[in-house]
Amino acid sequence: MTLHDLYLLSPELSMVIIASVVIALDLLLKDKKILPVVALIGLLLPIFFGIRLWAIDDEYAFFNTFRLDSFALFFKYLVIGATALVILSSTKYAEKFEHHQGEYYALILFSATGMMLLASSVEFITIYVALELTALPTAALAAFLRESRSAESGMKFLVLSAVSSAILLYGMVLIYGYTGTSHLSEIAIQISRIGVDSSPALIFGIVLITCGFGFKISSVPFQMWAPDVYEGAPTPITGFLSVASKSAGFAIILRVFYAFFEADSFDVEWANMIAILSAISMCVGNLIAIRQNNIKRLLAYSTVAQAGYLMVGLAAMSTLPGGEDNAGPAGILFYTAGYAMTNLTAFAVIIAVSSYTKDDRIDSFAGLAKKSPFFASAMTLAMISLIGIPPTVGFISKVYIFGSAMDTGLEWLVVVGVLNSVVSAYYYLRVVKVMFFSTTESTKSINSGLGAVSATTIAMIATFAFGIYPTPIIELAQTAIKSIVS
Repeated sequence: MTLHDLYLLSPELSMVIIASVVIALDLLLKDKKILPVVALIGLLLPIFFGIRLWAIDDEYAFFNTFRLDSFALFFKYLVIGATALVILSSTKYAEKFEHHQGEYYALILFSATGMMLLASSVEFITIYVALELTALPTAALAAFLRESRSAESGMKFLVLSAVSSAILLYGMVLIYGYTGTSHLSEIAIQISRIGVDSSPALIFGIVLITCGFGFKISSVPFQMWAPDVYEGAPTPITGFLSVASKSAGFAIILRVFYAFFEADSFDVEWANMIAILSAISMCVGNLIAIRQNNIKRLLAYSTVAQAGYLMVGLAAMSTLPGGEDNAGPAGILFYTAGYAMTNLTAFAVIIAVSSYTKDDRIDSFAGLAKKSPFFASAMTLAMISLIGIPPTVGFISKVYIFGSAMDTGLEWLVVVGVLNSVVSAYYYLRVVKVMFFSTTESTKSINSGLGAVSATTIAMIATFAFGIYPTPIIELAQTAIKSIVS
C-alpha cells in the first residue's frame, strides 16, 4: 500500500473524516444545528477529490482490489449528491432525535462511504466488505425512530440483508473455487477461456450472486423487505435507501456482469432470464402499488417497479461487447441519475408534509395545493416524471432505456414496460388528485424549514433540467460505461 493508493481512496477517506468530525462535534457542542451544516460543507471535500481524480485514467490500488475509473466516479458523484440532498432535507426532521443527531448524520455518511467504495470494488472480498459497510449503518438508521414499526423495519432489513449476503457469499465461493481467483479481471479471463456455461457449479454461482444483488436493488422476488422497511424507517432514510442504495447496487451489478460476460456475448438465455425478472418486477411493483394508502409504501412498490425498468437496460447487454454504444448499460446510468433526482424531489416533499401532519397516508396530502403551492407543484413534477411524461427526465430515461431494448430485439419487454408505465399513472396521478381536488379543514401553511425547501428546489430543478437538456448526463454515462468495457 502506498500514499498514491490512499490518494485514490481520498473521496471515501474524506467521508469517514467528515463523519468522525460530526460525531466529535455532537459530543462537544450543545447546539446541534451546526451538525448538518458541517456535514454539508464537509461533502465539498470528497467532491473536490473526485474532480481531481477524474483526470486519472483507470488505476488500481490495494493489491488490485480497488479500481478508480470514470464508471466509479460517476456513481460516487451520484451518491454524494443524494447524500447532500438527504442531509439538507433532514435539517428540521432530525430535530426530533434531540441528543442523537450526530449519530444520525454520521451513519448516513458511513453508509454513503460503503456505497462509494462498492462502486470501485473489483474483488469479491472487497465487494462483500463494502456491501456490509453499506448495510449495517442503514439497518441502524431504519430503526432510528425507536418505535415498534421502526425497530421492526431495522430488524427486518438487518436479518434479510444478512441472508442475502450469505447467498451472495456462497455464490462468490463457488466462482472462486472454479476459477481459482477472487479478482473480477482474472475471473473474466478464466470465464473467457472455459466459457460461462462450462460448469453447473459456475452457473449456480452466477445465479446465487444475481439473487444476492437482487435483494440490494429490491427486484422481484427479493423485494419482500422494501414495503415494511420503507414505511417504518425515518422518511429521509427511506428516500436515501430508494436512491443511493439502488444506484450502488446497479453499479456493482454492472461491474460483475461485465466481468462474467466480457469475452462471450451476453447469452440469449441469460438476457432472457434478466428480461423475465424485469417484466415481473414491473408488473408486481405497479399492480400492488395501486392498492396502497400509505405514501411511503406506495413509493416502496414504485421502487420495485423502477428496478424492473432499470433491469431492461441490463437485459439489453445482450450485444456486449460488440455493441457500438452500449446503450443498455449507459441507459442504466442515466436512468439512475434521473430517478435519483425525481425520487428525492418526492421524498423532500413527503418529509415536509409528514413533519407537519404527523401522517404518512396519501389523504394527508389533501388540499396541499392551497396550503403550499410550491410543494404541491414539486410533488406533481415528481409524479409525472416517475410516470415518464415529457418534458421531465423520467420521459427521456425511459425513451433511452426502452430504445436500447428495441435495438437488442426485446420488443416484448418494451411493450410490457410501456403498459406498466400506463398502469403506474393511476396511482401517481392519484396523489396529484388528492393534492389539488381534495379538501381539508386545515388551511395553515406548512413550515418545513429552509433545508427541505432548498432540497426540494434543487431536486426539482434537476428533474426538469435533465429532461430538457439531458446531453451532458448521457455523455457522462457513455464515458463511464466505456471505462469498464475496454
